[in-house]
Amino acid sequence: YYNINKFKNYGKLSKLKMKELKAGARVNQQEYEKEQASDFVLWKAWQPEDGAVFWETVIGKGRPGWHLECSTMSMKFLGEHFDIHGGGIDLIFPHHENEIAQSEGATGKPFVNYWLHCQHLIVNGRKMSKSLGNFHTLHDLQTASPRAVRLAFLSAHYREEFNFTMDGLQQSQRSIERFDEFIRKLQAIIVVGEGKSTRKIIDDARKKIIAALDNDLNTPMAWAVVHELMKKINAIIDSGKIGKADAEKVLSFMKGLDTVFSVFRFGFEQELEPELLDLLKKRETARKGRNYAEADRLRDLLLEKGIKVDDTKEGQRWKKVQ
Repeated sequence: YYNINKFKNYGKLSKLKMKELKAGARVNQQEYEKEQASDFVLWKAWQPEDGAVFWETVIGKGRPGWHLECSTMSMKFLGEHFDIHGGGIDLIFPHHENEIAQSEGATGKPFVNYWLHCQHLIVNGRKMSKSLGNFHTLHDLQTASPRAVRLAFLSAHYREEFNFTMDGLQQSQRSIERFDEFIRKLQAIIVVGEGKSTRKIIDDARKKIIAALDNDLNTPMAWAVVHELMKKINAIIDSGKIGKADAEKVLSFMKGLDTVFSVFRFGFEQELEPELLDLLKKRETARKGRNYAEADRLRDLLLEKGIKVDDTKEGQRWKKVQ
């Protein structure tokens, strides 16, 4: 067991006041209340009911306690001291408190710089429960893209309870599709020359996004800024007052954002089969050659294969449809 009285900072993370604790026996449970705080188990000696779950060591057969497992794994992959440790708010005590005590007790070094604890996930306004049947499996999430699932979680602040609904997931999917269309429009701009500058819009958005993330990782605020940027740039695109150079600046900014959020997509043509790419190229050639009958035939053929094509002054644009 770990003698918590030997570690002077025990209770700092969970704001536990050691002097107010009642004297108690050692705790062999994984989870318990603050009022029960006592010496916690580090190593469990093998018992016959454990079966094959044990390791041979110099102190005999056994296995580590839950808290020790996590300290061991984090040190193996991240080292004795690392920057950020995350987890659910219900893990602050005793789990993370005990991780700190045993890790710093073993190394003599600060364990973690920052602790990020997220609030609970609920479903349709209620706590998940097997008896209520209000939980979702990975199979349920296949109605949306993985990027939409990620965006759904980013739309809520990690310190706030997150109410997951399938309607909310579909809303995130629609947002993803709008972002995809926005990026396609930017990539399709081939007009060389000066248009309305996007520099100020980008600079303002960058400052606001950094400020939002610096404010305790306020991802909902950051996403509101991204949506506002898309709205402003779309208005410039629709007015025809944007050149290729400015479009590329916006794309560069979006790619930078994606190193943080990983929800955008840029290589759309790589998703298409060679046959579909060939049809798109043939159609663009027919359109430029004013062979409109052939261009229309190829558009209908592409639609049958799940690709909708629209003609714009910047060229043809395509997207996948059901």
